Amino acid sequence: MNTPIRAAIIGATGYGGVELIRFLLRHPKVEITSVISSSSAGTPLSDGFPHLTEIIVDHLDAVDIPLIRQKADVVFAATPHGVSTELVPQLLEAGLKVIDLSGDFRLKSPAAYEQYYKRKPAADDYLAKAVYGLAEVYGENCHDVDFISNPGCYPTATLLGLIPAVKAGWVDPSTIIVDAKSGVSGAGRGLNQSFHYPEINENFRAYKVNRHQHTPEIEQGLSEAAGQEVVATFTTHLVPMTRGILCTMYAQLNGKRSEQELIELYRNYYKGRPFVRIRDLGQWPATKEVWGSNYCDIGFSVDDRTGRVTIISVIDNLVKGAAGQAIQNLNLMMGWDETTGLEFTPVYP
Repeated sequence: MNTPIRAAIIGATGYGGVELIRFLLRHPKVEITSVISSSSAGTPLSDGFPHLTEIIVDHLDAVDIPLIRQKADVVFAATPHGVSTELVPQLLEAGLKVIDLSGDFRLKSPAAYEQYYKRKPAADDYLAKAVYGLAEVYGENCHDVDFISNPGCYPTATLLGLIPAVKAGWVDPSTIIVDAKSGVSGAGRGLNQSFHYPEINENFRAYKVNRHQHTPEIEQGLSEAAGQEVVATFTTHLVPMTRGILCTMYAQLNGKRSEQELIELYRNYYKGRPFVRIRDLGQWPATKEVWGSNYCDIGFSVDDRTGRVTIISVIDNLVKGAAGQAIQNLNLMMGWDETTGLEFTPVYP
């Protein structure tokens, strides 16, 4: 049997880090050799996550590049935005493979990063080195590389839902509107009054209207697909559920297209990519139907009256929107079957 690749997880006390642990523990080609937290080093992971008692018994390591190099071959950086800008170059210079789950290397425009993230962008040479890991679209770029930037959760659901139609020229990209809704786990584990139970329970609200940091990432992907600059309306909402993203996307059709034609277009585009499931005619996905899994489900409705198409896509924001896609990218990076360690059916109900 081949020796498993050794993996370290930086940011192991966040929701994305814990999801990485859940999946990697069952991955046949990976061994978790270090779980790392700058804020909780020296304590057992089970102190913060009792469900991992007797599963991960080691204490959390500190961020120590030489120690990480001794223990690991690949590093998942599930860190807050701004941390990876300084950390990832050190890991790469130490000879480690890196999959970064932050937003620090997703944008090729330093100016856009500075505008939306309000932080100093990463150095140009590392931005150029980062491979954008939207697996179903750019998977061929992820083979035999050292550094993959994992896409954001909203961009994953949005771009998977729109790129085939945009690339085929079936929709007018200047008319795209994205109405996106996410569960509260997307905000992370930190304390914030907006996510306090009395504030979010039985409540539904928009946030970061016209200024969400995932906007330029979405426009970057759409522009590449369209072969021209695309500016889209992107509005995010917080709903009182733990997991899940549902994106409802609207665009004007170029010419007359039926729902069945769209289904066939998308099934051909995603042929051989098992984690995108295109719904049959008249069926639209719900977040519960991908909960806990690496699937993205997509459905369509064509409005003959307005000439517009409505595209609905759903993902689990912590899996396909974070940890699951990161492991999918590891599989591509290493030349393994992309489903390895990810063959979990959704949890239902």
